[in-house]
Formats: sequence, C-alpha cells, structure tokens
Amino acid sequence: MIDFYYWPTPNGQKVSILLEETGLEYELKPVNILKGEQFSAEFLAINPNNKIPAIVDHEGPEGGPFTVFESGAVMLYLAEKAESFLPESAGDRYDVLQWLMFQVGGVGPMFGQCGHFLGYAPEKIPYAIERYQNETLRLYGVMEERLADNPYLGGASYSIADMATHPWVHVRWLHEIDIDRFPNVKRWYETLLERPAVERGYTLLAEEQVIGNPSDETREAFFGQTQLNRGPTK
Repeated sequence: MIDFYYWPTPNGQKVSILLEETGLEYELKPVNILKGEQFSAEFLAINPNNKIPAIVDHEGPEGGPFTVFESGAVMLYLAEKAESFLPESAGDRYDVLQWLMFQVGGVGPMFGQCGHFLGYAPEKIPYAIERYQNETLRLYGVMEERLADNPYLGGASYSIADMATHPWVHVRWLHEIDIDRFPNVKRWYETLLERPAVERGYTLLAEEQVIGNPSDETREAFFGQTQLNRGPTK
C-alpha cells in the first residue's frame, strides 16, 4: 500500500495520473495547501520541503516503509516499482528522462511563475508578466518541435514524461496560452485526455480546486511569512 499525500495541483495530478495508469494500490492522504496543512509537523516529517506530492510506500525497496518526495523523484520511483512507462533500453530511457527533467526544471517553474504574476500577484508587474509568459511560450515552442516528429514527448511510447507535463498544459488558461498556436501540442494534449486513467487522475479531489482570488489565509500559506517560519498550523 502507498500513502499518497496530495492536493489537486499540476504537480499533484501528474502523480495521481501515474498511480491510476499503473494500478498501484494507494490510499489518498489529502494535504490542504490552501489552509497551510503542508506546514504541519506530521507532513514535514514526510517532506521537509513542505510541498505536495509525497508518498510513503509501505512495501519499499528494503521491505519496509519508504518515503519519497519531490514530484520527479516520485514519478521515477513509481514507474520503476510498477515496471511501466519507463523504457528498459538505455537510449529510450534517457529520452524519457531528459523530457521528464525538462518538465521538472523548466515547464513547472516557468509556467508556475507565469501563473503567479498573471493571477496571484497583488499588483501587475509588466516586466515579470512579459518575462515569464515569453518563457512559457518558448517552452511551448520546444514541445511543438519535439511533437512534430514524435507522438509523445519521450519518443514513440507514452511515458512518465507525458504524464508529468500534461497537467501544466491542462491549466493553460491560467497562463493565457492559445493552444491552437501549437497544433502538435494540441494533438498530444487531446490524445492523452482521452485516456481513462488521465481522466481519473484529474477527478481526484477536483471539487477542492480553488484557483483565482485566494483568501488571505491561502495567500499567507503560499507566499507569506509561514514559508519562512515553517511552523505547524494551529
């Protein structure tokens, strides 16, 4: 059994999709990041970086409980445990891994900053909006070129690289991206959306998704002093 610490964000959803795709047995452990539950002592013992997602595999590599945090590491761990969605041959494997790193190091951080300055920042800062929206568009362009010659980001087969990136395209409205500008990305996005496991991954706690005008409590949990104090919620 895998304890899955989750909230419906793109980083959480990429793991929920993978769990649904693999069929690995898991128990959902919601962590309400809108209320600062990621700073509780219990969760910090699992992820000292106070971010979702994280997992505790009660049948880990040595037979006992094993904790994994950071979404990219969780994706790799689960794919290897399930022996699926990560090719065995070295060349194909590294094709997938480099596109997984593309998401972890590029798509996630840049799309996230774009969404922050467009939708969350208390004041509009034109330089920041232009900076991160341009970088988001550049990354879409990279994906567009890759998908012109390949059905999936990792190459010929659907993999964890696709699962990791899809949720960030799924919230493209937050980044004010017109997907019709990127027909190959659109084809890829729509193909994955037809997969039942992808649909199930997105429905997990979907009723809890709140994006838009955050409350003062949420804004403090996301961007305020709590991030520095790392104290448990009251």
